[in-house]
Amino acid sequence: MEVERVGASVAAVIKKRAAGRDGSSVSLMSVSQIEIIPCKICGDKSSGIHYGVITCEGCKGFFRRSQQSNAAYSCPRQKNCLIDRTSRNRCQHCRLQKCLAVGMSRDAVKFGRMSKKQRDSLYAEVQKHRLQQQQRDHQQQPGEAEPLTPSYGLSANGLTELHDDLSGYMDGHTPDGSKPDSAVSSFYLDIQPSPDQSGLDINGIKPEPICDFAPGSGFFPYCSFTNGETSPTVSMAELEHLAQNISKSHMETCQYLREELQQMTWQAFLQEEVESYQSKPREVMWQLCAIKITEAIQYVVEFAKRIDGFMELCQNDQIVLLKAGSLEVVFVRMCRAFDSQNNTVYFDGKYAGPDVFKSLGCDDLISSVFEFGKNLCSMHLSEDEIALFSAFVLMSADRSWLQEKVKVEKLQQKIQLALQHVLQKNHREDGILTKLICKVSTLRALCSRHTEKLTAFKAIYPDIVRAHFPPLYKELFGSDFEQSMPVDG
Repeated sequence: MEVERVGASVAAVIKKRAAGRDGSSVSLMSVSQIEIIPCKICGDKSSGIHYGVITCEGCKGFFRRSQQSNAAYSCPRQKNCLIDRTSRNRCQHCRLQKCLAVGMSRDAVKFGRMSKKQRDSLYAEVQKHRLQQQQRDHQQQPGEAEPLTPSYGLSANGLTELHDDLSGYMDGHTPDGSKPDSAVSSFYLDIQPSPDQSGLDINGIKPEPICDFAPGSGFFPYCSFTNGETSPTVSMAELEHLAQNISKSHMETCQYLREELQQMTWQAFLQEEVESYQSKPREVMWQLCAIKITEAIQYVVEFAKRIDGFMELCQNDQIVLLKAGSLEVVFVRMCRAFDSQNNTVYFDGKYAGPDVFKSLGCDDLISSVFEFGKNLCSMHLSEDEIALFSAFVLMSADRSWLQEKVKVEKLQQKIQLALQHVLQKNHREDGILTKLICKVSTLRALCSRHTEKLTAFKAIYPDIVRAHFPPLYKELFGSDFEQSMPVDG
């Protein structure tokens, strides 16, 4: 098992072995100084120079094993996987390629110490990171988690500045920017079963509501396939292409592979670990959950960007859809990490039940989220089906403030047809599409309740929310959201 964090005693040993077999030779600078620079591979806390590059212990060990075994890794995707602290174990091929790209080499062991030019460059980088750390320390209060994204301020039209930030995610890779400090990250939810919300009675969420397929409801009547055509404008080939595109986008932007999650189902939190979470102050647990929800939403943003047709929507509608639907997609994706047999969800390396989140003070909400996860799991959806249902939820044409409603409606209709096509191809039982579409009402009830609980929390801890919650989370769920949106003329 890879060592994820390096204690002071281990760091001291590493320092003594500065000219050791992994090529970590530093003459004029202590290891403790170098550790201020994050790992060049995954961005985690570094432990020194290994094989010629500043890395963490995990990436050092990975590179050593890859060289010892001469393994031929393969990538299940497009050989461009994001490698960061949370995703580094997902693709060995891309992780090794990144190691080589930044300069890790067994030759670093053979050729010994750095040149003066290399030492000067390293010293300059240490100074830069030290200055950045001092600036962060000056700006942050003790115990505050480092924000994940730049701060936003809602502009007059309520969209532009958030779009600027989301565009940063859309133009690049899945966000791997500033991460919460490792000392607190062990408490963060890897997949947050986000609190359940909505003004309706919590008991009323469990029964599936009746679906409304009337015109203008955002849902579309089913179309049967005839002679390779589903409608005058959508061919079977086009549906197949869209289904493949959405499925591929989903697999490339999931936080965890399903195989990894299944291998972890036997690992549940011990009672003392559960009690540790339960003993956390309410505001601390809320902050940590807000951070993890934000991380999950960043992957949803990347998912949306890769869906054919989404980037062709106007700027306003992209933001409206992401603001309204990103948390709903997080809930859908949560079913991948849910163990219905034990009623547990994966986070922070293990599976946890509802009792882990007790200090949030939202027992009814958490209970309903777990109930939703259990119900969705019982449908045994494939990855393709999860992908298409997620896209259908995200591209809801009945969202308020859409400027090109018809364009969004056509995109959602195509996605629904693609979902129906995949369900039929997978020989699913009759009525499963109806059941899935009915889940949308449950999702919206959960998200409404989340907003309700957040509003209540903010009324008690306004300074905590203002100063310590991730800016993107506040933009998506803040109470000023509705006041800032444009009014339909």
